[in-house]
Amino acid sequence: MSFTIYPAIDLRGGQCVRLFQGDYGQETVYGDPIEIAKQWQKRGATWLHLVDLDGAKEGAPIQMEVIAKIVKVIDIPVQVGGGIRTLETIQKYFQLGVSRLILGTAALENRELLKQALELNPEGIAVGIDARNGYVATRGWLETSQVPAIELGKELVKMGVRRFIFTDIAKDGTLTGPNIVATRQFAKETKGEVIASGGVSQIEDLIQLKQYEEEGIGGAIVGKALYTGNLSFEEALQRIKEA
Repeated sequence: MSFTIYPAIDLRGGQCVRLFQGDYGQETVYGDPIEIAKQWQKRGATWLHLVDLDGAKEGAPIQMEVIAKIVKVIDIPVQVGGGIRTLETIQKYFQLGVSRLILGTAALENRELLKQALELNPEGIAVGIDARNGYVATRGWLETSQVPAIELGKELVKMGVRRFIFTDIAKDGTLTGPNIVATRQFAKETKGEVIASGGVSQIEDLIQLKQYEEEGIGGAIVGKALYTGNLSFEEALQRIKEA
């Protein structure tokens, strides 16, 4: 496992956007996602993280066409989340050439689907665990369940899940640093590989997360900090290599 930085492209209405703490009313538009994807590859990204925000809200893929175009124009693998709730959607995305799919609400509410997805491609399935005060949030963060995030993680590892995207919602889009304590605890207790998400604001955050690579933190998704220029991607890659 080598620590990977995943530049995030959040898709809404065909554009690359960022939301503040998952609030659809607080949106910043950054432009054409296809051009942005090409740029990240050019700048040294080894993976991309794509989220269909419309899909997460609607419960079905809305930006699949844009995602298909991105996969066509770049040579690096992509992982996709947002609105993946049926086996048909999962099969379609894999046919398009998406390397990894992130199941969120579906993993919590539909174990049969998760089981089928893992049978289809165990390495290509990750589960997105979005936590609010330690409990799992679902439906594009619009609802909070009564399920403790760590308990759910342990249960899913038993089912064969190998990888998680762990987001602390309170940190997302705030540039206040990731919740390292919660992310570490989740990795340690579930024994799955964890990709940290939410709150990364500076290179030091990434270096700190990388320290726990042996404990299962395999990478971090970075969104807003890259787009605001708070964090230089090239410098981050260099420093991670050195660390």
